[in-house]
Amino acid sequence: MMWADLIQKSKDGGLDIIETYIFWDLHEPVQGQYDFSGRKDLVKFVKLVGEAGLYVHLRIGPYVCAEWNYGGFPLWLHFVPGIKFRTDNKPFKEEMQRFTAYIVDLMKKNNLYGSQGGPIILSQIENEYGNIDSAYGSAAKSYIKWAANMAVSLDTGVPWVMCQQADAPDPIINTCNGFYCDQFTPNSNQKPKLWTENWSGWFSAFGSPIPYRPVEDLAFAVARFYQRGGTMQNYYMYHGGTNFDHTSGGPFITTTYDYDAPIDEYGIVRQPKWGHLKDVHKAIKLCEAALVATDPVYSSLGPNLEATMYKTDSGLCAAFLANVGTQSDATVKFNGNSYQLPAWSVSILPDCKNVVLNTAKINSMAMLPKFIPQSVKYNLDSSGDIASTWSWFREPVGISKTKTLVKPGLLEQINTTADKSDYLWYSSSIIIKYGESLLQNGSQTVLHVESLGHGLHAFINGKLIATRFAPTGNHKISVDIPATLNPGKNTVDLLSLTVGLANYGAFYELAGAGVTGPVSLRSSNGGLTLDLSSQPWTYQIGLKGEDLDLSSGSSSLWDSSSFPKNQPLTWYKTLFDAPDGNDPLALDFTGMGKGEAWVNGQSIGRYWPALSSPDSGCTDYCNYKGPYKSNKCLKKCGKPSQELYHVPRSWVKPSGNVLVVFEEIGGDPTKISFTTKQVGSICSHVSESHPPPVDMWNTDQTGKKSVPTLSLECPSSNQVISSIKFVSFGTPQGSCGSYAHGTCRSLQAQKIVQKACVGARSCNIGVSVATFGDPCIGVKKSLAVEAICG
Repeated sequence: MMWADLIQKSKDGGLDIIETYIFWDLHEPVQGQYDFSGRKDLVKFVKLVGEAGLYVHLRIGPYVCAEWNYGGFPLWLHFVPGIKFRTDNKPFKEEMQRFTAYIVDLMKKNNLYGSQGGPIILSQIENEYGNIDSAYGSAAKSYIKWAANMAVSLDTGVPWVMCQQADAPDPIINTCNGFYCDQFTPNSNQKPKLWTENWSGWFSAFGSPIPYRPVEDLAFAVARFYQRGGTMQNYYMYHGGTNFDHTSGGPFITTTYDYDAPIDEYGIVRQPKWGHLKDVHKAIKLCEAALVATDPVYSSLGPNLEATMYKTDSGLCAAFLANVGTQSDATVKFNGNSYQLPAWSVSILPDCKNVVLNTAKINSMAMLPKFIPQSVKYNLDSSGDIASTWSWFREPVGISKTKTLVKPGLLEQINTTADKSDYLWYSSSIIIKYGESLLQNGSQTVLHVESLGHGLHAFINGKLIATRFAPTGNHKISVDIPATLNPGKNTVDLLSLTVGLANYGAFYELAGAGVTGPVSLRSSNGGLTLDLSSQPWTYQIGLKGEDLDLSSGSSSLWDSSSFPKNQPLTWYKTLFDAPDGNDPLALDFTGMGKGEAWVNGQSIGRYWPALSSPDSGCTDYCNYKGPYKSNKCLKKCGKPSQELYHVPRSWVKPSGNVLVVFEEIGGDPTKISFTTKQVGSICSHVSESHPPPVDMWNTDQTGKKSVPTLSLECPSSNQVISSIKFVSFGTPQGSCGSYAHGTCRSLQAQKIVQKACVGARSCNIGVSVATFGDPCIGVKKSLAVEAICG
């Protein structure tokens, strides 16, 4: 369980409150049957946060979005008679109230609300409904009023919020979600200005590049929010984690939900994002006494230049200076002093005089993570062939289970499967007589299939003739497939599949999937067309291997002979010993196609390394200046969206672990490898114009002036800095891992930094000519260092 470590790293990063959603589908997978076991133990999580000295914001929803399967709603909800989601509908309101009240009562029984001395100080009802409420007409207003009254009636003793709901009824607090919320104003001056989701990055999808958000921009957004009267802001995400099992929604949301968050998917702090935000939090808290004592006073310092001062008669004073321009740095005058303001940055002055931090100037070190391939011990036979350690099971094509459904016409998939499986077989047959135009010489038979998505494998007489996916757009599939028919009976087997259910938008629960037709056979020369859509079809929910519980690895049906590679619809199993150590663990699925994997019976999620993102749209450098949007900064163009899949250490034993893989389109499981995530280099690049580290701030600024300082620290307590890979004091260029000397450099820098840092876990070096001498008089200089820990 990673919770305690993640909570501590959040606290160390300067957070005060942890927000968490409540996932209805996890906690009530069957109507009336609740589950709070294991990693679903909500009470334990809230208590751990409280024990760490932090508060909790409980976002009950119970609609959560979160790129989570079906927006967090359980699928059984879809089948409640007469139900319509998220509107003034009696069956929906009854179920929503019942679950919300159950969660509130559970928290009360454990004395977890702030009114009971517990850590929960805020709760949320509904979620981003204001983004889509116009689609529901007048029923939206009555529904929101009902939801507000229902929540308040539960008497938690702490405030309730609604995010993105400008008309949230009193006393519900309406809050903001977005990349920037400094311009947001609550719907009453009696309500605090709250930012429930500051998007630290963005989610990723199979077949798309990976978004990331520069920390300079994220820090700018945070500082601007507090500059303009903000009360509380929350990072969405501070840690995103992993969509294990079938929890990813979308459709086509990746298994990783890393989100470019300050704490990455594996629980490692992402530097410099985590560290720079920690400094921003410290800087804002240095202003806290003034911020809560008075209202801000705004003044213009010029075009795109703004000063905000919080000043009391008792002598408290804090100020924020902002340059919201995207092009030019500026020099401004404030309170009789001169300040340099880089474009798209905020300087924070806890005493209205001295700058403790500028959001564009990063003092925190950077870390370059790396995945290290690990040798895995297999029980090889005398041949020494890794394939000998694998066994397999061929998933039958078409109907293979006794429990089936026969219906005339084509059925929508989600209504048929209730999402019990990603897969639904559609099977039918046709008799072709000798001499029919579909078999005439010179005529090619074409199978036409239309599907609502998300994927399709088509078979004629047991032979795969096409595979199609629709990861973009409306996810619909329309395909014409050359097919070979035989005289007599011919079978048509269509395996339809979902890749996570829709989670956002008005009426998203009505978004269908599966082969809804038409399905037809026609001759390519314009002859006979046979419409198969309305004839009898046999349906099988899920795979034979799912019914046999192959994912546990315990079945007796595994075959160890004639090992097949690169075959579709194949299950594979092997045993492995866990790599040594405690570093976070991942499986590298390079060489595989698409499917799902289980470790010791627990699903690590869907994998899909065979699907690459488009070649264009990524850049080597992303300019943080100017408004951010989700497609501004992208990486991994032309590459698989995800090759590496997190396996929590708590899921594996030292030896005898079972890995099961269901490969859908064909791959080579012997190429699956284990890696561990470690920190490679640590780096820092600090200029003479940087403010000193926030930790050096002293309320008495009349004494000796602190100088900018470059700080390095190995991430693990048992490591020391073993070598210095790069040093330059002068005009170095580039970024961590690719620094280069500029035209000006100090020849003493290498020796000075090595002496200060090598052999120590951490070191601090003053960035000034007093330390290194002046290699180029009159030129602005900086110090860049890359070091290795060992």
